[in-house]
Amino acid sequence: MKILSVVGARPQFIKAAMLSKAWAEKDNCEEVLVHTGQHYDSAMSDVFFAEMDIPEPKYHLGVGSGLHGAQTGKMLEEIEKVLLEEKPDWVVIYGDTNSTLSAALAASKLHIPLAHVEAGLRSFNRNMPEEINRLVADQLSAIRFTPTQEATNHLIQEGFDKDSIHQVGDVMYDAVLHFGGGEPKDSILDQIGIDGPFVLATIHRAENTDCASRLRAIITGLQEVHQDVPVVWPIHPRTRKALSEMNLDYQIHISNPVGYLEMLYLERRASLIVTDSGGVQKEAYFNKTPCVTARTETEWVELVEQGWNQLADPTDPGSIPKCVRGALSQDLPDYNTNLYGDGQSAKNMVDILINH
Repeated sequence: MKILSVVGARPQFIKAAMLSKAWAEKDNCEEVLVHTGQHYDSAMSDVFFAEMDIPEPKYHLGVGSGLHGAQTGKMLEEIEKVLLEEKPDWVVIYGDTNSTLSAALAASKLHIPLAHVEAGLRSFNRNMPEEINRLVADQLSAIRFTPTQEATNHLIQEGFDKDSIHQVGDVMYDAVLHFGGGEPKDSILDQIGIDGPFVLATIHRAENTDCASRLRAIITGLQEVHQDVPVVWPIHPRTRKALSEMNLDYQIHISNPVGYLEMLYLERRASLIVTDSGGVQKEAYFNKTPCVTARTETEWVELVEQGWNQLADPTDPGSIPKCVRGALSQDLPDYNTNLYGDGQSAKNMVDILINH
């Protein structure tokens, strides 16, 4: 049996790593890994493959960045060629990126069954390109792997066949259990000289980085937080470029992107995390670190309901400091170990694909 996994961005590398490990334990099973090159910077791509021992992609499409239509079109064309060459039994897609959308379209056009990992997530904000990608991917999939009860409920409410929905837990939880706990030899904390409390920041979403007023408000908020507790920000290349173009004056500890293992270490060490990343919201929870999300909505509503996450309006400079101070002044909420499954989601997905 052959599956073809399509990845292109950091969160997908993490999810695919766990599925690859589970798939490799099965007899007479082959995985073909396709890297679209959506994240092409070595600090955002190569380091993850090395650290997580992900098999070298058989196909590296090298598409790179670009406008949504151009990027998706290039990926669609190249993925179609790979599918015609490999003729897999299943195409597996992850999350909600343009790589996800392109692979879903290519597979459906060629009538190859599609399995969507992290199905059923909804922000209900169609201004987010990720929301459109999720909706299309779920529509085209034959198997929909959901991480939470909330995601399962969304699909049921939208009328999907219940037999196509499999609530397997969150594969990123698998990854944290497998890779977490280590300490890098040369952390950016050592380089900066921080051995006490700090706030970890990650901001990369286009709606925040491509809008000067929103990015300025976020920077202003983080700068205010930095006056109380140091802010450490491993910066995404897109965000660094936007900041450079804006020529803003700010005092925050900014570093180059870090690998997955160091990111887990920073998340575990931080007093609090400020992010606009869906994956980092969950990693914060897995590491029992409170989180403030610089968005007005989130797909991971259960984290807000549980008290581990707060939403901060990215257009209001005072919103992030207010949320951060509130979170740091409170005791940590109870930790629900069953919220995202039992850490066996990759194994569950592989078993379902083989037995389908």
